[in-house]
Amino acid sequence: MRPHTDVHRVKLNKPDRVHDAPEMPNVQASSRSTGTESLRSERYTARCIDRDRSHRLTFTIRSTLPAMLHTLLAGIRTLVLVPLFFLLTLVFAAVIVIVGAFRPGASIHDKILKVWSGLFLKIPPVRVEVSGIEKTDPTRRYVVVSNHLSMYDIPLLLHELPLHGRYLAKKEVFKIPLVAQAMRTVGIIEVNRQKGGSSRQAINEGVRVAAERGHSLLVYPEGTRSTEGELLPFHKGAFRIAIDTNLPILPVVIEGTERVSKPGSKIFYPGYASMRILDPIETTGMTNKEDLVPLITRVEAEMNEVFNAMRQTTDG
Repeated sequence: MRPHTDVHRVKLNKPDRVHDAPEMPNVQASSRSTGTESLRSERYTARCIDRDRSHRLTFTIRSTLPAMLHTLLAGIRTLVLVPLFFLLTLVFAAVIVIVGAFRPGASIHDKILKVWSGLFLKIPPVRVEVSGIEKTDPTRRYVVVSNHLSMYDIPLLLHELPLHGRYLAKKEVFKIPLVAQAMRTVGIIEVNRQKGGSSRQAINEGVRVAAERGHSLLVYPEGTRSTEGELLPFHKGAFRIAIDTNLPILPVVIEGTERVSKPGSKIFYPGYASMRILDPIETTGMTNKEDLVPLITRVEAEMNEVFNAMRQTTDG
């Protein structure tokens, strides 16, 4: 017979499967969360990049659109008005030739040149500020020396100077029919720059004849247009003429016409130009041997100083 034994059933404290079990990391859930956040971050970054590109593109368009529109309107204006102005030039030339046949040296020629040059300035159009007019004497004749920035310097001097000016023009310009006749009629002096061409005596005689008719000589001593934003070295020709003919030098400084007729461009842009007349310099008693170089140096220094001051004012 088995001995009687008290058996106590002991309940083992097993860990609760839900609450007491140690938590294990949910690798799958974590990876999903990380992947989602990474995807959101990439999408957000992409949106930021697209937004930034869009802003930059919008800014570029907004900043370049006015310039493009400005060029387009200037081009249309040039395309329409220049041919009309050329036809008008032919009409003026015909009037000058006809009047000149009956009344050589008539004052109406000066009026026509003033009107012609004024219309030329209205093509872009050009707003002009002039200072120093009080330094000129309408009863005197001058050799006007001016810096040369663009083709618009020609009508600017003709229209704004309180003088009756005439240019030296190279012989190639005189090959245009009717225009050449008109130029000779009003007293434009033809110059042959080739070797063995126009002599110094012939040019001086042309200047004297022009002065007797009440005309001042307009010259660009640089010899060509300056495209570097500064004055080029002066040639001696204009100063020799002034000394030979005892005409005073009248320095004139122009700024701004290079923005109206830009180098290499066939479009005329609306703009602002300024012209400053400096004190005249007497040449009576001067000689080419002793006074020519000092005269050129003086005029060149004065005009450079004024031009640089005008350029700084414009840039500022």
